[in-house]
Amino acid sequence: MTTTAAHENVATRRIGSLTVSPIGMGVMPLSQGRGDAAPQEQARATVHAALDAGITFLDTADIYAPSWDTMGHNEKIVAGALNTWDGDRSQVVVATKGGITRGEGEAWGRDGSAEYLRSALEKSLKNLETDAIDLYYWHRPDRSIRYAEGIETLASFKQEGLIREIGISNANVEEIDVAIEVLGEGGLAAVQNQFSPTFFQTSREELKHCGENGIAFVPWSPLGGTGGGASGVGERFEQITRIAKAHDVSPQQVVLAWQLGLGEHVIPIPGASRPESITDSAKAMSLELTGEEFHELCGIIA
Repeated sequence: MTTTAAHENVATRRIGSLTVSPIGMGVMPLSQGRGDAAPQEQARATVHAALDAGITFLDTADIYAPSWDTMGHNEKIVAGALNTWDGDRSQVVVATKGGITRGEGEAWGRDGSAEYLRSALEKSLKNLETDAIDLYYWHRPDRSIRYAEGIETLASFKQEGLIREIGISNANVEEIDVAIEVLGEGGLAAVQNQFSPTFFQTSREELKHCGENGIAFVPWSPLGGTGGGASGVGERFEQITRIAKAHDVSPQQVVLAWQLGLGEHVIPIPGASRPESITDSAKAMSLELTGEEFHELCGIIA
């Protein structure tokens, strides 16, 4: 794992055969979210800040872009940042996703057909300037096909050597079980679902189920999202603010440290559009909560 001195003792976590830092970076806010896409210099500085802070797991997707006709924008940011970083690129794991469509006039849809997913993957390989994607997710279920069909397509990509590990996103327990059945034991590496102190009802069982089956659970929007949820997470929950003050850290660090405590398989990917915010989030990897603090925070989702 590539580290700076401050993170040399941080333990790693597993996503199938891949080794990653306990916290990753959601790169999406650099392309879309609140306001305009980040300027190139700021975007690269933000990704570099994550890597320099010991984060070795970057999460993107083909649809993360300022507009429908700029799909691949976020993946290109990742490639550009890695190409200009002076660290060891081979130690960085990059995840991307396919299966959501975005057309003229911002017409959004889903397509899990083998033809579409292959086309999406080929574009992602080009955008990321690589011959194999480390972790490739089916982004959202396409209800017009059997779920197993989409999983079979991903399995064929892995067999061809185009992707190293398979993931599914926005999946329920039944869909996780279908993927396990199709891929066999150890075949499904990760499940990425929305999970935070403000959004947990539809992912709590999935988090637990992944732990029981040796699958990484990757919370997206772990702090509450770009719409103000992340910045105001401490204001919503007084116990988060109180614990943050006790440790002299940000409320965001407390939330991420709590999520890391939910299981060795949990790997949050906080988003960031500025170097300062991802540097702060990375510090959660070395924040130790007391047992009492952890259980108090668990009360939020009880």
